[in-house]
Amino acid sequence: MSGPMVSGSFGIWDYVVFAAILLISALVGIYHAVVGRGQGTPEEFLLGSRQMSSLPVALSLTASFMSAVTLLGGPYETYHYGAVNAYFAIAYTFVVVVSAEGFLPIFYRLGVTSSYEGGLKAVVWTDVFQIVIMVTGLVAVIVQALILEGGVTNVLNNAHNGGRLNFWNFDPNPLHRHTFWTIVIGGTFTWTGVYGVNQAQVQRYISCKTRSQAKVALYLNLIGLWVILVCTVLSGLSMYSRYHECDPWTSGKVEAPDQLMPYMAVDILGGYPGLPGLFVACAYSGTLSTVSSSINALAAVTVEDLIKPYFTNLSEKELSWISRAMSLLFGAVCIGMAGLASLMGSLLQAALSIFGMVGGPVLGLFTLGILFSWANSAGGIVGLITGFAFALWIGIGSQMHPPPPAVTVPLNLSTARCNVSHSSNGTFWATETLHTTPTSRDYRVETAASWYSLSYLYLSTFATLIVIIVGIIVSLLTGGRKAHVDTDLLLHWTDLSCYFPRSSIGDRIEVMTWNARSDTVVGNSNPAFSHMEMDSTERRKS
Repeated sequence: MSGPMVSGSFGIWDYVVFAAILLISALVGIYHAVVGRGQGTPEEFLLGSRQMSSLPVALSLTASFMSAVTLLGGPYETYHYGAVNAYFAIAYTFVVVVSAEGFLPIFYRLGVTSSYEGGLKAVVWTDVFQIVIMVTGLVAVIVQALILEGGVTNVLNNAHNGGRLNFWNFDPNPLHRHTFWTIVIGGTFTWTGVYGVNQAQVQRYISCKTRSQAKVALYLNLIGLWVILVCTVLSGLSMYSRYHECDPWTSGKVEAPDQLMPYMAVDILGGYPGLPGLFVACAYSGTLSTVSSSINALAAVTVEDLIKPYFTNLSEKELSWISRAMSLLFGAVCIGMAGLASLMGSLLQAALSIFGMVGGPVLGLFTLGILFSWANSAGGIVGLITGFAFALWIGIGSQMHPPPPAVTVPLNLSTARCNVSHSSNGTFWATETLHTTPTSRDYRVETAASWYSLSYLYLSTFATLIVIIVGIIVSLLTGGRKAHVDTDLLLHWTDLSCYFPRSSIGDRIEVMTWNARSDTVVGNSNPAFSHMEMDSTERRKS
């Protein structure tokens, strides 16, 4: 096979499809914003959010996971490092179970709500539309690639010959980038920091009317995570099958590995007007869904938790302008972080490294609080600072002293058949093979064994454990065992029990158990809305 050239480019219909999808996403949000303003009071607007059922919330959770990082970075990971990342399926399972059975019950019992939940319905339904578009675009690329490559069997044979089916990697060495252990253990800690305690995710599943529906949403979301993982792995294997003798990256056809997936989409879908535009819209939809909600979350949390409590004389108009300024500030920070991430190599690795550095210490802090009754504020603060310092030290150090290929183990990328003398666009390609996997003897042992070579997936793991260990020690030394803690803040054995329908024995036992600790019967309903229901009832009576 000679080096494949791109058979098409972005045409008018691609731009039409691209613009139409983004326009529809915007209109969904505008529609719910207009409908929401027509409701009588802010409380009633909030009450509308609690009617969200499990399915749209599950799709919204999956959509927030499936950003451009997943869509572009996932296939490249398989293309360059092999299908060992399929073990993330196990990590996702642990993540959802821990989030649903460990963290969700506590957030639900406390009635935790976010300050910007009045707009959640628009966010959820926009995410539902976007996840359908993203999966459709991804599947279109996979199906066409399999057709062109002669089916799944040929793709798997090429992947096997190229060493991409590297599932049997059980090396316990924590320095190796991707093994069964780094992915399952490190991936579980990394993604639990996202699904278990991240406000954007918690906000979504806490919006369900009952705790049972919230758990169902998380478990349905797990199916979505598996589907996306299968799609990204298949995309990467199909990409390798198509370009295993003429890699577009090392041959200079694309400038960065993040461009490989769009390159293949245009290459194989160029003959179908509108489909390349559909795929590019998928990437943009994922990015807009993630970034917009994150910026709004950051701005809202900053205003509600850091500004309003300390500047009580500010008017609502002034707070509104501050919120907009915070959105602008965090947007600029996001752009800066995007520039920094472009220097961090693999797109997926860059994202998960940042998740680990920031999310790991936060996960450790929450875990410390819900598991250990003697943990106090001194232990939490010292533990958080220590874990965060460790994560930053390793994360920044690994960028200044990148791990050698002996431990990252990139697989061969060949340009051996890029010998087209004169392509349609006048480009001339040389014949060579690049990026072969080196042996460990080519590098100094001390460099490979340094802390900076620690697998990026273990950043969150170590940071979490450091926060917990340091937090326990400091808490015990500062009189933590003498503190009186509200038991609702701790994880109980009843929180780990299975959920049942509202009328079942299980719910009645749950209500009785919670009643023993509280004067309020919260049962299986969302306690965050209890006071609003009472206020609405009083208004109707009057």
